[in-house]
Amino acid sequence: MLMMFYIMFFCGLWVFSSKRKHLLMTWLSLEFIVLILFIILYYYVMLMNSELCITMFFLSFAVCEGALGLSILVSMIRNYGNDYFNSFGLLQC
Repeated sequence: MLMMFYIMFFCGLWVFSSKRKHLLMTWLSLEFIVLILFIILYYYVMLMNSELCITMFFLSFAVCEGALGLSILVSMIRNYGNDYFNSFGLLQC
């Protein structure tokens, strides 16, 4: 069961490294990786019969990271009209 999550994690890494044209695809693949890491962390915490506080901290940081990424994506789309990486210079942001 855990091996399936590792395969999903590496699939997320593959999508992140191969789909670099759109900012939305990279953001979605990062969110997928964070979700899989949360599931793996939850699985290990349940295996050790430990407290679930660390998973709540991880989940709160993941939500903050997702909200920050979405706000950056929306501001770039409003300023440049699309989410292509090649349509804006990185020094101008």
